[in-house]
Amino acid sequence: MDVRFEESVEEFIELITSLGLNHIELKREYLEGHPDAPSAAAVGELAEQYDISVTYHAPFRDWNIGSFNDAVREASVDHVRDTLDDALAADAEGVVLHGGSVPHRYPAWVREEAAANARRSLVECAEYADDIGVPLCLENQPRNDSKQRYTTTPTALAEMLAAVPVSAETLRVTLDIGHAKANGEHWQEFVDQFGDRIHICHLHDNDGTEDTHEPLTEYTHLVDAIPADTFIFEMKDTSDIAQCVRPGATN
Repeated sequence: MDVRFEESVEEFIELITSLGLNHIELKREYLEGHPDAPSAAAVGELAEQYDISVTYHAPFRDWNIGSFNDAVREASVDHVRDTLDDALAADAEGVVLHGGSVPHRYPAWVREEAAANARRSLVECAEYADDIGVPLCLENQPRNDSKQRYTTTPTALAEMLAAVPVSAETLRVTLDIGHAKANGEHWQEFVDQFGDRIHICHLHDNDGTEDTHEPLTEYTHLVDAIPADTFIFEMKDTSDIAQCVRPGATN
């Protein structure tokens, strides 16, 4: 559920279950922005009522765990912890996390400080996730012309994971198919490197040059080949979800 969605959580659940789907991922930005966003306990009740599973996506649009500004970094970590608490209260299966960023144009010392802060923040978030027993799933990010991101390739993602002293059962991976494609990386490289550590898979498409989150209609081979526990259509509009499941559908 993206911040751009107008539907309530229950309306969205009714939509996805009518399409034969059985999982929702709640972006923190949606929960902060929608006037009728339910509490975590209410999300858990809805999940039980409709017999679906749930994951959460930690905030990233106005927050940055890799900020060189310590106040912003600390506040961002606090928001990730809040999301982990919500996931626990909703009996969710995990929380997706972006690894942070810093503008390319900043001087080297700033970029070095930001990269160190990203690793430090990831350690703090993962240790909290480990304490409360909720998987934290670090996502491969799309490249950006103006910002350096720390998890755009399998090698970079592995380096971030290796910096964190918690078990692979706690700190896991979200494989985003669209991000890999936009970066010129093949999803199979992530599967080869991370295997069963991949807990969540985000499904969307693009033309290979930009992260546009277009409907993905050819996905069954991905579900068969990727050892994720949960597969999620990550769309910009709810109507695009129907396009994924029923190509050519008008609603």
